[in-house]
Amino acid sequence: MTKILSVGGSIIAPDKPDSAFLSEFVTMCKKWLDSDKQNRLILVAGGGAPARVYQNGLKEVCEKTGDAFDANAADWIGIMATRLNAQLLKACFGDYSKNDVVYNPTEENLKFDGQVLVAAGWKPGFSTDTDAVYLGEKFDAKTIVNLSNIEKVYTDDPRKNPDAKPLDTISWADFRKMVGDEWTPGKNCPFDPIASKKASELGMKVICAGGKNIPNIQAILEDKEYFGTTIGA
Repeated sequence: MTKILSVGGSIIAPDKPDSAFLSEFVTMCKKWLDSDKQNRLILVAGGGAPARVYQNGLKEVCEKTGDAFDANAADWIGIMATRLNAQLLKACFGDYSKNDVVYNPTEENLKFDGQVLVAAGWKPGFSTDTDAVYLGEKFDAKTIVNLSNIEKVYTDDPRKNPDAKPLDTISWADFRKMVGDEWTPGKNCPFDPIASKKASELGMKVICAGGKNIPNIQAILEDKEYFGTTIGA
């Protein structure tokens, strides 16, 4: 069984690598992998907070110099942050992860030799959520677990709207109305618009859940009851 965990960069390294979280996360994942040698994990690392810090740095420089902000360059900065986080994840899993970090999820001869395959950002135009969808399509994984610093999808941004309600389930049609169709570098939404369009077309399911809740992530891997929002249920 192959499952995909899209791990937000703000969970891996909020301001520096969160070694306490990573050690718990890796231990739990290894336990699940060891329970059945057919179990495999694809881990897609996001750029998260480190990406946004550097993207904002570029924005501030542009404002000071009067130069135009280059969205493509900002996307590449975010991609490089995902690659650093991905190399860290791969190193944490040691011999479980036998292949190089995947940069291009559409590569024809992509190999998955161990029990863990780690991927990072590919190119501008979308986030690593889209890379996760491409990998799900390639390795026949119908569910993507999106781990971030939000535990559920809300009807609106709860930081701005106190009346926003958490959702247990939401259809792709309703979710796509919320996130729109366009990607901007550093966009902060539960699942990016480009990924959402492709996942809905492929009939995939996405589970959005809190990335720091290790027992809950374990419950998701074990197909038990979990706390989160299921998109496309």
